[in-house]
Amino acid sequence: SNPFEVKVNRQKFNILGRKSKNDVGLPGVSRSKAIKKRTQTLLKEYKEKEKTNVFKDKRFGEYNTKISPEEKMIRRFTLERQQNYGKKNIYNLNEDEELTHYGQSLAEIEKLNDIVDSDSDAEDRGALSAELTAAHFGGGGGLLRKKASNEPEDEEDEKPKSRKELIEELIAKSKQEKQERQSRRESALELTEKLDKDWKEIQTLIARKPPKSERKDKEAEKPKPDEYDMIVRELGFEMKAKPSERMKTEEELAKEEQARLQKLEADRLRRMRGIDEQENKKKPSHVSADDLVDGFILDKDDRRLLSYKDGKMNIENEEEEEDREEEKDEDEEEEDGKEDDENEESEEESAADDEEDVAADNHSDLESDLESEDEAAENKGEEERKENKTDENESQAEELDPKMEAAKSELPYTFAAPESYEKFKSLLAGRTIEQQLVILERIQKCNHPSLAVGNKTKLEKLFGFLLEYIGELATLDLPELKTIDKLILPLYNLCQMFPEAASGSIKSVLRDAVHEMEEVIEVKGRATFPGLDTLIYLKITSLLFPTSDFWHPVVTPAFIYMSQLLTKCRITTLQDVIKGLFICCLFLEYVSLSKRFVPELINFLLGVLHISLPRKQAPGYTVVHPFTPVGKNLELLLVSDKKDLESWQKQNLPLSIVTRLKEISRTEMNHIRLSCLALCFDLIKRCAVLYESLPSFHEIMRPIRVLLAQHVSVNEYPEQMQEWYHSALKELESKAKHYAPLVREKEKPVPLKQYTPKIVKVLEFGRKQGCSKKEQERKRLIHKHKREFKGAVREIRKDNQFLARTQLSEIMERDSARKRKVKELLGSLATQEGEWKALKRKKGRN
Repeated sequence: SNPFEVKVNRQKFNILGRKSKNDVGLPGVSRSKAIKKRTQTLLKEYKEKEKTNVFKDKRFGEYNTKISPEEKMIRRFTLERQQNYGKKNIYNLNEDEELTHYGQSLAEIEKLNDIVDSDSDAEDRGALSAELTAAHFGGGGGLLRKKASNEPEDEEDEKPKSRKELIEELIAKSKQEKQERQSRRESALELTEKLDKDWKEIQTLIARKPPKSERKDKEAEKPKPDEYDMIVRELGFEMKAKPSERMKTEEELAKEEQARLQKLEADRLRRMRGIDEQENKKKPSHVSADDLVDGFILDKDDRRLLSYKDGKMNIENEEEEEDREEEKDEDEEEEDGKEDDENEESEEESAADDEEDVAADNHSDLESDLESEDEAAENKGEEERKENKTDENESQAEELDPKMEAAKSELPYTFAAPESYEKFKSLLAGRTIEQQLVILERIQKCNHPSLAVGNKTKLEKLFGFLLEYIGELATLDLPELKTIDKLILPLYNLCQMFPEAASGSIKSVLRDAVHEMEEVIEVKGRATFPGLDTLIYLKITSLLFPTSDFWHPVVTPAFIYMSQLLTKCRITTLQDVIKGLFICCLFLEYVSLSKRFVPELINFLLGVLHISLPRKQAPGYTVVHPFTPVGKNLELLLVSDKKDLESWQKQNLPLSIVTRLKEISRTEMNHIRLSCLALCFDLIKRCAVLYESLPSFHEIMRPIRVLLAQHVSVNEYPEQMQEWYHSALKELESKAKHYAPLVREKEKPVPLKQYTPKIVKVLEFGRKQGCSKKEQERKRLIHKHKREFKGAVREIRKDNQFLARTQLSEIMERDSARKRKVKELLGSLATQEGEWKALKRKKGRN
């Protein structure tokens, strides 16, 4: 821009609070003015940062007259220590601190440079009088003159005292002062003693100790402590609990249990093989005649106590003990003899066998008759010995046979984890349920995951084998439900140890069951209820996993599968009714905590009531699939025989009855029908208790209530059945309504459209005017705040840039100065080096 075209409005005087017009101009002018303004303000503050030119007297208590000098010194000393507390060498242990007292160093005071010898211990020791110092150090002349000047004119006739007399007077005077100080000290001691005596007398009056007679009266008046106070004191004197041993970890417990089972198994194997404990004991080794027996160790103290009886030495006990020891020695010798004989026999037998082998190898016929006779005699002796030995072994075997048989009949204490289902089944085959539980427990203990690396996978397989075994027990002609009930406990323990593997096994079983049901639906068009093994798996799922979760990877699929069973499986036989009621019981068990509503359960119970009625139209309720309002399977639970009705008694339906319905008589079949109906009444009652808090409870249970109240004829049933019926109907009718009818919210009526024009006040052209004056003021303030905020941010950025440029210029100046000094130093070094080299050359020439 041309500087001649720039118009500058200069201001003659600076007035506070008035904006000058010359601040606004062209960009170049405004920028130069802004830089000038920052130089005068911001740069000045930057240069004066951390600088001060004011001297302040900050000494503590300098101008405070209320504080004594000693207190001033103490407080100043504490402040000084506090200031030095945060210094850099605070962790330097070798640094010595200088301690002061009244401004003087304690180290200098301890040197005792200003000690004045004095015989007295008074406070004014070391203080010499002016006369004494003048007499001793001033030669006495000044003192004599002073005395002479102080004497009156009337005593001019008296002679002046000599130096000796003056010194004697001073000595006498000092002795007198010393005596006076001594007397003052003694009088002070006497006064303190007297004061102590007086204080003791006064102290007895202040303490007011009552005499013993008064004390006894007061003690007699005191009430005896209550039983509660005595118990509290006893508790205070009770012994505190001593710390017990720490709890062992799971790994330590598993190792101890494994060691215990291995020891028991070794003991069982030893008993099974007929090995006696005494044979395992250490036998005395052979001692030669040349042995000095110098390495013996005394196992026990054989010395006996000397005792007398009736004035004579007691020798009977000693003789008895000697006899016992002799008997023991004889028994040991006999055992050793037997063992030696056996060893000799075995050696002879081996030698004979060797000779026979040699003879067979040589094929020689040159042996003499004498040798053959000797061999025959030896063979006869050997045969006799063998016969004797077999007789002894037979007698020992007869004794050991019962123990060996008992050991064989015992269960092994250690088991290896089965690798296949056939091995697992062979372990449990032919065992009672108690033995099966023991085997499973020992397999878990011997193959604990903390004992070896591969044990975890083995036990995970064991869970699958056990689950398959339970399913096989359920599919038998006579299902062993009691055995299955006992096997749930080891199954639960394995599930707690390996939840992921357990959930995978259960899910695979449920997946197979669902696929099987879908295949049957595709082929036949309708599904049938699964077997007893699948129902037991559904029951096991509720025992192993939590059923109250909103979503669970195992329970939720099982829940959906059960709901499909109640809706897709048609009811054609009494067996299907029993299975459906069992699934209803499982549903109530699943939702007992979560109280989740299951519509399939309510529909199935309604259908069960429907098939217990005679064939007729049933208005007031509708039947949902799998039940039909008409058909051949309507009267499955209808009982018309009065004798069967009268002979029926309340009983629980066992699950095993599903497999033997074909073998049951007609009367028993009717009794089962009545039991199913009674169970249905009980389930309706439980559903009413469970779902009473639902807002739509009455609407949900209305079909069942109508059917029970209007269509079921109770008079024909037995009394127990009537009681169950009335209790279920009472539960349905007694529940109060927990909801209010839906009402639409009230709204203001919509006014009619009018053609009156809408008038809007226009305040400023181009602005939005669709708001009130208050809203306009608020928007104006918001806009102003934004504008000021942007301006402040802009100025802050410019200030930071200005400071950054200033700092950069300072750094560049310092760097240029450093480079210049480095160049000067290098130049001076080069000149010195040149001079030194020139000197060296010069010396070399010389």
